[in-house]
Amino acid sequence: MNQYFATVARGLESLAAQELEQLGASAIEPGFCGVAFAGDRTLLYRVNLWARLPFRILMKLHEFPCGDAEDLYQGIQTIDWAEYLTPDLTLAVNATGKSERLNHTHFTALQVKNAIVDQQQDRWGERSDVELQSPDVQVSIHLEREVCTVSLDSSGKSLHRRGYRPAVGAAPLKESLAAALIQLSGWQPEQMFYDPLCGSGTLPLEASLRALNIAPGLFRERFGFETWLDADLPLLEELIQTAETSQKESLPAPIWGSDRDPAVIEQAISNATQCGVSNHIYFAAIELEDVAAPTDSGVLFCNPPYGQRLGRDSDLGAFYKRLGDVLKQRFKGWTAFVLSGNKELSQTIGLKSYKRFPVYNGTLPCQLMKYELY
Repeated sequence: MNQYFATVARGLESLAAQELEQLGASAIEPGFCGVAFAGDRTLLYRVNLWARLPFRILMKLHEFPCGDAEDLYQGIQTIDWAEYLTPDLTLAVNATGKSERLNHTHFTALQVKNAIVDQQQDRWGERSDVELQSPDVQVSIHLEREVCTVSLDSSGKSLHRRGYRPAVGAAPLKESLAAALIQLSGWQPEQMFYDPLCGSGTLPLEASLRALNIAPGLFRERFGFETWLDADLPLLEELIQTAETSQKESLPAPIWGSDRDPAVIEQAISNATQCGVSNHIYFAAIELEDVAAPTDSGVLFCNPPYGQRLGRDSDLGAFYKRLGDVLKQRFKGWTAFVLSGNKELSQTIGLKSYKRFPVYNGTLPCQLMKYELY
């Protein structure tokens, strides 16, 4: 059994722990911005392919006391890097965290790289080249309380970049956050899903992937572990084939998205095409004033602008009031979830929230507000 760590957005640790448990992980321990867990190589590949919330899945190699640069260098050299890296493979080192005497991540990463390539030079007389964009082996270093944790990054590019979304609007939600909000809401695929402010479509698309049981990792070009020395590519291919055959043929209930901007709706349709759900999902250009409930009940989701990037100079108070009026007058029998990073604006909706979930959109503290509409 290997020790792993899934990095996630702040505040989503317990949700990610639930997801990892469902995927078969054991020894699950939520921490700060991540979840530790244990499992075999099959689990590692499955989590990369199926998990909707994490950014990266790290495989822990070693942990050692580390007070200064010399401790760091010597600790890295105690690892037999020939098990993970030969001179013909490219290398990158990413460092996070700091200690009293190691407080610059660039220096920490450089020191680790030097320790690794010096060991290679001693053994083979040659060393790995550094490749920052798409290395064969990505080493991850984390310093905390005078302890250094050394891991390999099995994911490569962040898992939130699914690969289906080349077209994005002005202030897109990360795919992983959209998936987390949907999980947090308790929405079930048997309920209609509607986002009347859908932008480039992230919320309806993530809902569609979940309802159709489509693994989010299927759209990626590659995972970091595919270039590891012990990569089991037939195993990965088997897991991909299993994922493809487990997809559902149709949605149990409609999923819709609309936005006032026809150009943004074109982006949403393009993204739906990229992830193979354009035949299942409905997008249309509709002004908020013209939005109406398509069915008697369902779940409405939206991420209205909150003055951070979009709509900073427009009258957002009036916009939020209009949103509240539409919900009250046209969505009786529905449950609505509104993500807002602006408490003052959210009060202008004019509805009493049934529940509020604290979440972070990047570094911005937000609330997902739940409204029962009668």
